[in-house]
Order: sequence, then structure tokens, then C-alpha cells
Amino acid sequence: MSDADKEKIRILYVDDEDNNLQAFKATFRRDYKVHLAISAEKGREILNNNEIDIIITDQRMPEETGVDFLASVIPTHPEPIRILLTGYTDIQAVIDAINKGQVYHYLTKPWEEEYMKTVINNAFEVYSLRKENKKLTDDLLKANEQLEFLLRQKLLS
Repeated sequence: MSDADKEKIRILYVDDEDNNLQAFKATFRRDYKVHLAISAEKGREILNNNEIDIIITDQRMPEETGVDFLASVIPTHPEPIRILLTGYTDIQAVIDAINKGQVYHYLTKPWEEEYMKTVINNAFEVYSLRKENKKLTDDLLKANEQLEFLLRQKLLS
């Protein structure tokens, strides 16, 4: 992996329509590291084998809805920010996305390139802040444990 790839936001795009996958990749491959999946099952494979920062999925897929896919990966992959994409204005899908799929943003098709970039960049900012927050919390807990250990050592001597 080149240094340029390491710096790029890593996106998983899941859609059952190949032309949508290819259009997304053609539009965003220069700006982001794009992984494509033609099904929820393929999406899970990619998540298990790659570090992903943002998941973008279509809602209407034959085997599994986007919301169900997003909800299913939360236990094993809670970190990536989730974005739902649909061509239909289905209020129940929006509600489910927010409640079950922990979706950060909801977009309608056809997506607009500049707006999609803004949403991706904002989502990555949230992802980065959460990651940094977790690291700081972990560092603080470790420092606290070390202080407690030193205190116990002092009390015992």
C-alpha cells in the first residue's frame, strides 16, 4: 500500500446494481480508497478483510436491505460511519436507519458529487474524532492503572 492510499479515506460502497458501483468508483477513486460490494454478504467479507472508515449502502437490495446490513455489522464493526442511500423516499426506512442501523446520514439517489464529498468528509471527521477520543480515554485508563499500582507499591513498602 502506498503512502497516498494510507492517507485516503477508506470507503465500502454496497449496491446490488453494478452500474451504480462502477459510477461511484469512477467518480471517487481519485479522492478515496474505494471498496465495492455487489451484496451485503460481499460487504461483510470486505469489512472482515480491510480497514474501513465509512460504509455507504443502498437501501433496496434483493437479499437484505441496507438498514439490515448496517445493523448486522454493528456488533463486529462498530467504528465505521454509516451512510444510507436510496432512490425512494421511504420514511420507515429513514426511521429504521437511524434507530437500527445507527446511520450518520441519509442520502437520496441520484447523489450529487459535491454534496456526497461533503457528507463523506464530514463523516470522516466524526470517525477521526471518535477514534482520537477512544485513544485518549484508553491512555487515561492506562495512566490511572499505573498510578494505582505505584500507590499500592508505596503503601505496601
